[in-house]
Amino acid sequence: MNTKPPRPRAAGRRQCLASGDLGRPFITPPGTAPDRLKTLRDAFRKTMADPAFLADVKARKLEADPDYGEDLEAIAKEAVSQPREIVERMKKLLSE
Repeated sequence: MNTKPPRPRAAGRRQCLASGDLGRPFITPPGTAPDRLKTLRDAFRKTMADPAFLADVKARKLEADPDYGEDLEAIAKEAVSQPREIVERMKKLLSE
């Protein structure tokens, strides 16, 4: 595991791109019980693997390329745990 602090420019790019990585996620409120979160994540995975669902997606000429909760949670945690200088740089970039 890399223990070096992220370079400001690279960390800023990652934070900026995180919004694209997150897409349009289904979210739960803070404090959602772990067993409920597991149930929701399991149901989502099953839906994304269901042949009937995938056939319907294909028939509608859509794509199903989901990102899963554990991955999105890691991206979100990284994005919000950036050093203060990165956050300030992103605020400046986004306000321009």
